[in-house]
Amino acid sequence: MSATGDSLLEAALRRDRRIVAACLAAVTVLAWGYTLWLASAMQMPATAAGLTMTPGPHQWNPPEFVYMFVMWTVMMLGMMVPSAAPMILIYARVGRQAAQRSAPLAATGFFAGGYLLAWVLFSLLATAGQWGLEQALLLTPMMASASTAFSGLVLAAAGLFQWTPAKDACLRHCQAPLAFIQRHGGFRREPAGSLALGFHHGLYCVGCCWALMALLFVGGVMNVLVIAAIAAFVLAEKVIPAGRWLPRLAGTALGVTGGWLLLGALV
Repeated sequence: MSATGDSLLEAALRRDRRIVAACLAAVTVLAWGYTLWLASAMQMPATAAGLTMTPGPHQWNPPEFVYMFVMWTVMMLGMMVPSAAPMILIYARVGRQAAQRSAPLAATGFFAGGYLLAWVLFSLLATAGQWGLEQALLLTPMMASASTAFSGLVLAAAGLFQWTPAKDACLRHCQAPLAFIQRHGGFRREPAGSLALGFHHGLYCVGCCWALMALLFVGGVMNVLVIAAIAAFVLAEKVIPAGRWLPRLAGTALGVTGGWLLLGALV
């Protein structure tokens, strides 16, 4: 390769983190834009949005299920890509260094794709869960809790999970991405290995955040303020060097609020 070609390649490699960061930002902006559009569409009659949501339970048809699945998937991308950005950028940086040593890693997109795949699977489960809750009359047509007792139970369960060893273990993996990669075999040169590594990391992230995501069923699946609050807290948990006090403080608040609602539903 000519000297000019070498210099162009080196310049491109030096910009890789900017390129990856720009792509992540674009995905986040598009996902949030779509989420805001959906939230606005939910204010219209259901038929105007192409749905058949009516008071009371009804069997979803396939287009409805796909619509809800896409909604959950895009929403999860908007919420989770910012908190995954440090991990993905670390991978991109190490990949650039490996390429300079003529031992390139698999493209960063494989790792990021594996991570996002874990949240796609979570979105599928969340969609099925939403259908079940609607059948049980626990959600309103606007996808918010229709039961004080149900709200209290979800809040209390989410608060309790914040104190569990499982939460601690998953959060440790999310807070130390480089250590996670080293503990799980290091960076991968083959695409399948990189995809699996990203998926493995995504599963830990799902394990860390699933209970917080369940709060959407309380405040409203398309309540933009609730979505933004959960996304901000998830990011804070991962990037603020606060030890365990932040998750446990939130867990205490959620547990007390849930207990209060449950008590009110019983008396």
